[in-house]
Amino acid sequence: MMTTFTRGRRTVAAFGLAALMAVAATAGEARPGSGSSMGSRGSRTYSAPAPTTTAPGAPAPMQRSMTQPGSPMGAPAAPARRFGGGFFAGLLGAGLLGALIGGGFFGGLGGIASFLGLLIQVGLLVGAVVLVMRFLRRRRAEPAMAGAYNRSGPASGSSGGPLGGNTGGLGGGLGGMLGGGAAAQQARPPKRDEVGIGPQDFDAFERTLTQVQLAYGAEDATTLRRLTTPEMFGYFGEEIRANTARGVVNKIADVKLQQGDLAEAWREGPVDYATVAMRYTLRDALIERANGKVVETNPPEATEVWTFLRERGGQWVVSAIQQTR
Repeated sequence: MMTTFTRGRRTVAAFGLAALMAVAATAGEARPGSGSSMGSRGSRTYSAPAPTTTAPGAPAPMQRSMTQPGSPMGAPAAPARRFGGGFFAGLLGAGLLGALIGGGFFGGLGGIASFLGLLIQVGLLVGAVVLVMRFLRRRRAEPAMAGAYNRSGPASGSSGGPLGGNTGGLGGGLGGMLGGGAAAQQARPPKRDEVGIGPQDFDAFERTLTQVQLAYGAEDATTLRRLTTPEMFGYFGEEIRANTARGVVNKIADVKLQQGDLAEAWREGPVDYATVAMRYTLRDALIERANGKVVETNPPEATEVWTFLRERGGQWVVSAIQQTR
């Protein structure tokens, strides 16, 4: 379920800006994560988050991540196994060997019938496996739109109310009795919030957005380490070191969230994930370290998709940032 939230104004001390065109090409590196999509979303790292009002289009796919494609929670991908190995090879080998020992390959109609029966059984088993795999792929590929929601309750026309939120009850019972229960279940969009995100969580997301931006601008490694995963902390550190090598610093101030939507929230073992689209304003510029002159000013508004994670009983930390298109 998608949630829209806004906050009041914040005042942060302004900083002076001047121009220095010699290193203007570095502008794309301003703001943490700006210009690229990085981090990990557990098993959904390479799946597009659900569209939201704040970010209706699909965000840019992950460009930098320690999570291997197809492996949940950052685990190394399991080696691919060839079809026909293991169980199937053993089954086929045992059948052929039995047919040959029992009377040879041409040992009469009994041997041929046994061999043909074996082939039919193997074919049926392979067909069943293929059908199951296709079904699972379709389930993963089904797109789902999140429903609009705001702090005061479900938006008009949403399915969050007692009558529209769940299609069970009388309608679900009739559907099951008429044989349409399975089809109706498959047609429903998957639940977008499997964690139970509440107002305190949205406050934490907004607070973390502001703190991460300001800590990045202040090059405050202690705060960044506390508010991000080790992976994201490493990426931010690389960007800050690159700025230092160029003799510039990315100053950020007046960070203010304008709108945010929960795209999806889910649980993987002891870890909760929440992906949130956020549109916010800020003052963002690269300046020369030596004299405080401007390198480049950057757009005063940004829309990004941030993913947060928390271990059971812990605080939310940033685990991924994706750019919108």
